[in-house]
Amino acid sequence: MQRIKITRSVTVPDPVRLARCLKAPELGPRVLFFTGGTALRDISRELVRYTHHSIHLITPFDSGGSSAELRRHFGMLAVGDLRNRLMALADRSVQGNPEIYNLFAHRLPKDQPQEALARTMWDMIQGKNPLVAAVPDPMRKIIRQHLKFFALAMPEGFRLAGASIGNLILAGGYFNNNRQIDPVIYMFTKLVEARGVVRPIVTANLTLAAELEDGVVLAGQHLLTGKETREISSPVKRVFLCKDQTDLTPVSVGLRQKMKNLIATAELICYPLGSFYSSLVANLLPQGVGHAVGKAACPKVFVPNPAGDPEQLGLSVGDSVLRLLDYLRADSLKPVPAHMLLNFVLLDEDPTTYAHPMKLKAVEALGVKIIRGKLKTKASAPYFDERAVVEHLLSLT
Repeated sequence: MQRIKITRSVTVPDPVRLARCLKAPELGPRVLFFTGGTALRDISRELVRYTHHSIHLITPFDSGGSSAELRRHFGMLAVGDLRNRLMALADRSVQGNPEIYNLFAHRLPKDQPQEALARTMWDMIQGKNPLVAAVPDPMRKIIRQHLKFFALAMPEGFRLAGASIGNLILAGGYFNNNRQIDPVIYMFTKLVEARGVVRPIVTANLTLAAELEDGVVLAGQHLLTGKETREISSPVKRVFLCKDQTDLTPVSVGLRQKMKNLIATAELICYPLGSFYSSLVANLLPQGVGHAVGKAACPKVFVPNPAGDPEQLGLSVGDSVLRLLDYLRADSLKPVPAHMLLNFVLLDEDPTTYAHPMKLKAVEALGVKIIRGKLKTKASAPYFDERAVVEHLLSLT
């Protein structure tokens, strides 16, 4: 078997290639995303119409919401974004999947006492709750079993108010599998027939920290996103991983070989829209990510956010590209050419979508090509239309 390199010209979007994908999504391309959070949820739901082989490497450093309570009491990676992506990729036509989605998306009320919430949880474990009762066997038995594992492990002082039931179920499976998350993800991937691969970029229990230009250090992803706290008032100088919110000493964690293998198989690598530092750059911090991306023989494309990401305070589109390349090059001893890490930047055709000035000349000087397409519609504005994004990306494979 001989391996050769070829080049070709493509139309973006390419109607012929897209028609082939729609006709046989089980043969669709392996598009890999470095991602986290909810920004890619609707795009992932659209993506399954075209390919069943997308790969989603998820940041496990979330420190807000239901994940924060689990991490505080159990010293574990965040599972909320993993749950979210599994459900987005689930085949909705399979019997029981809509019911599983409803259960996994359910949150316990924030305004009820702990005792009442505990009773609700045990009603679910016993199969008495309507959300659980609606799930067909054998999925119902497995879900009840995993939720019971969590309930038996739940320490005194754990607050159930606002807890995501899906997170509790995944946490129970994590405890039952000797604190290994991959077997749990694999099982639920099969149960809901998720049309893609979902994995945490690393399985270590670490915290994302950000040093701002004014010298302030924020320890915790939730402090950076502007969703649970006020938005940052000083630009981000750097982000790094540390042990926890009390120990800000930078730590290093290596990329697992199985993640390197997934990156190597990609037919397109996408740095997608989403919170720039906490969803995208966080995935690039483990040692070995940039090296694995550089070795992958496929196109690489960055889809910048429309203007409005609080984390990108002071960053133009061009600045974001250069910052992205800096993090990808961080674990390389020798200079890495830009074309090995990034080939395209996909932008909406409307320049008012982004903050100005965009500063694209420095990007183009590196040999990175700018692609402008109609990513917004009247119905989706000010956000991107998920079908348009998917069609532009798949045309590059």
